[in-house]
Amino acid sequence: MNRFLLGFMLLCSFSAIGQTKKLPISISLYNESTAIPFTRLFTTPIHPGVQLGTSHTYLQKKHTRLFQTANLHYFYHNHLSQGAGLYTELGYEYRLNMGLALSGLLGVGYLHTFSTKEEFTLVNGQYEKKADRGNARIFPTFSIDLGYYLQKEKNNSPKVFLRYQSWVEYPYSPDFIPLMTHINFHIGTTFFITTAKN
Repeated sequence: MNRFLLGFMLLCSFSAIGQTKKLPISISLYNESTAIPFTRLFTTPIHPGVQLGTSHTYLQKKHTRLFQTANLHYFYHNHLSQGAGLYTELGYEYRLNMGLALSGLLGVGYLHTFSTKEEFTLVNGQYEKKADRGNARIFPTFSIDLGYYLQKEKNNSPKVFLRYQSWVEYPYSPDFIPLMTHINFHIGTTFFITTAKN
């Protein structure tokens, strides 16, 4: 887990280079599920997740913004696995005068998963408990974000958002199921903290 935190801190530092003193921080809670993307919006039972992120704006105009994110996340799926990962997204946002904003984001990242159940292996005719070192995955993502800026006249306004995120876990089980599709439904907020200029 320390590797993920170190990577996130480095990405946060990178995103702040050449920026103003306002650093965006996004926090969201989400429900993760194994489902075919865009066939379901919200699923039960709930498998909780949490995400912490930041972003860097490349180009901003009155109604549009091109940006990149850096995110650290964790989820717990009771009957499948728990996972922690680090990923980045390229996003495009269209913002209305009333404060509503719609974004599309494409991303890719690294995920490390651990089984939530005990695993056993056959050794000399007897089953022994297997040590779980986890599994390394890559995961591409596609997200649609509906947000609302609380101070619509400001570029660095706090924002609340709902996000529908679809992603693919690969490799999942190469000899059985090569990939697993997931969806996350996020509820979150973005706010700004003051940092020193570089």
